[in-house]
Amino acid sequence: MEEAIKQIGQRLRGLREVLDITTDEAAQVCGITAEQYEKMENGESELSVSNLQKIAKHYDVALDVLMFGEEPHMSSYFLTRKGQGMSVERRKAYKYQSLASGFRGRKADPFIVLVEPKEDSDKPKEMNAHPGQEFNMVLEGHLELTIGKKTLQLTEGDSIYFDATLPHGMRALDGKPVRFLAIIF
Repeated sequence: MEEAIKQIGQRLRGLREVLDITTDEAAQVCGITAEQYEKMENGESELSVSNLQKIAKHYDVALDVLMFGEEPHMSSYFLTRKGQGMSVERRKAYKYQSLASGFRGRKADPFIVLVEPKEDSDKPKEMNAHPGQEFNMVLEGHLELTIGKKTLQLTEGDSIYFDATLPHGMRALDGKPVRFLAIIF
């Protein structure tokens, strides 16, 4: 996982340098401090897909290029077989598997997300926000999702569609992992 985070950080730095963007400008796009952004580039902090998506949209770069280092090539369809999507563990507790990483010009980013239970479940969830909307459908497990000040519990088969500009965060319940489909628009 640490190596993947370092590689993403290197791609962020490369993009910033090629486009002649300061760390302050890139941090502003993410809504974080320049120091926090530099830690992302140096692979010293966990990455947020929402921050990567903000950068990708703002600078008109495919999210896949930042996450996986590959430009999408397919334009009529892209097939992902079970368990075969490109994956990245951006945090210790989250693993994202892209379901459309090879499709060029996507209007949405679908992922299978695995959330591992945390030992320190009494700590507050890490919240994030990003432009657009999001759809989540629980495939297995029991998920606690907080959107703004509202906390909801979702179980297998439950789904939710929400405004992703609202701060949101999640955690696995019952000491078991949760798998869900997330589509970010």
